[in-house]
Amino acid sequence: MTFNQSRPAISATGLRKSFGDQVVLDGLDLDVRRGTVFSLLGANGAGKTTTVKILSTLIRADAGDVHVAGHDLAREPDAVRAAIGVTGQFSAVDNLLTGEENLLLMAALHHLGREEGRRRAAQLLDRFDLTEAGRKPASTYSGGMRRRLDLAMTLVGSPQVIFLDEPTTGLDPRSRRNMWQIIRDLVAGGVTVFLTTQYLEEADELADRIAVLDHGRVVAEGTAEELKRRIPGGHVRLRFADSQGLDAAMRVLGGQASRESDALALRVPSDGSLRALKTLIGRLDDRAVEVDELSVHTPDLDDVFLALTGAPTNEKVTPR
Repeated sequence: MTFNQSRPAISATGLRKSFGDQVVLDGLDLDVRRGTVFSLLGANGAGKTTTVKILSTLIRADAGDVHVAGHDLAREPDAVRAAIGVTGQFSAVDNLLTGEENLLLMAALHHLGREEGRRRAAQLLDRFDLTEAGRKPASTYSGGMRRRLDLAMTLVGSPQVIFLDEPTTGLDPRSRRNMWQIIRDLVAGGVTVFLTTQYLEEADELADRIAVLDHGRVVAEGTAEELKRRIPGGHVRLRFADSQGLDAAMRVLGGQASRESDALALRVPSDGSLRALKTLIGRLDDRAVEVDELSVHTPDLDDVFLALTGAPTNEKVTPR
């Protein structure tokens, strides 16, 4: 199954959802390009999991217009289900079955023939480095192996769009990075990944675009670098070979620059954009000021998250 590449993989307008008196999504708008990683960031309780559940047809929205893989979510839910895969916060692996049996079960649910199902299972076990473990009960798997198997089960139906809801929670650093590479490989093959995570490093590493969700609304969206430039604190660090160069730069930049203690270096406030860098370098070059080293420093996603939501990244609120 294919869909028009010019259409977004996911689009949502005015998405709303309440549980009783609690408003979880309050007019959410999303636009996710095909063949990219889109990451939704937010504290626990911000509405990330609810968003995934609605987009994957698990629960209904109270209002809003949604299309997934070119299909209207309200009018064509079966077509949406056929085009997507979901890996949730909690593993769907059956511990009583082997890895291969888990995959064969998924193949049967996708109505694949017996031989096709075995071929698909063997391919996925090999792809996720689980061939040797494939005949062992899933109860014997490590956390990283279970997560790989869980994602492999999602891929049995060759989905166009995959929802990954905090896929690396609880994994050790090596397993997390292995999962990151798997996600990159999927996107390189044309799959669209909708990622929710509280690991800001994960979003920074993987996402083509990031949306920050707060109290059921998107409060900012852009690339990681675009979001970082929105937060005060960015600067350019200029280091000089000698004090003469530093003094010359101080005369050119005046009050814009501040000197670092015990270093032949200056800090110049900057958003890190190409335009700002060209202007700064041009001013120094016009006065023949030699700079030994230049580096750009921008706030990280932790700073962005705190500034936009006012919530610590480890905030514990019962999620929906």
